Amino acid sequence: MIPLIACSVLAVAVTLERVIFFLVQKMRKNEKVITELFDIAEGKNDRPPENQPDADGNKDYRAKVLFSGLRHRGEGLAESMEIAAMEEIGRMKRGLSLMHTIVAVAPLLGILGTVIGIIESFDVLGQAGIEDPRAVTSGIAQALLTTAAGLSIAICTLLPYEYFAARVRRATEELSLLASRFELALKKTKNPAGRETEKRREVKSHEI
Repeated sequence: MIPLIACSVLAVAVTLERVIFFLVQKMRKNEKVITELFDIAEGKNDRPPENQPDADGNKDYRAKVLFSGLRHRGEGLAESMEIAAMEEIGRMKRGLSLMHTIVAVAPLLGILGTVIGIIESFDVLGQAGIEDPRAVTSGIAQALLTTAAGLSIAICTLLPYEYFAARVRRATEELSLLASRFELALKKTKNPAGRETEKRREVKSHEI
């Protein structure tokens, strides 16, 4: 039971830490900064990039990724955003591997405790014979507690783990979409001829 208690304490600690982390990330979202960065990418804002809101001063993980692309748009735009996104996703995944390990290990520890308890009970049976069956049955009942504890810990850890994993997947998809839109906006800004062609197409479509 001691390893199972340690697993439960770790699971609770990681769960609370991740809940606080994702709440803070939600509070730090700043749509105004995202809009300003897209205005720069689309050429609507002529201020030099040095004077834009720095991602180091803004804790929005999306702004960090986009600003990284803005700073390196001349030499590896996609690569810089990919590296920044991987760093942010890595921060979100912190502790999830431990939770996954607890989900897998806790039932095994419970079964191991049950097996050891049953072995001891049969050892008692061999020494006392069948004259005292209560000593054997009570020992087996106590041994089964470890299996119940292990399964309970695994189930209670699996639910928040799946929730956090889903949050990470959604954040990954969001960053991928934002980075693609940002890269496309910067490419259109670098290619004014392409923008003029698109404007002409829009005008023709309205005329039709």
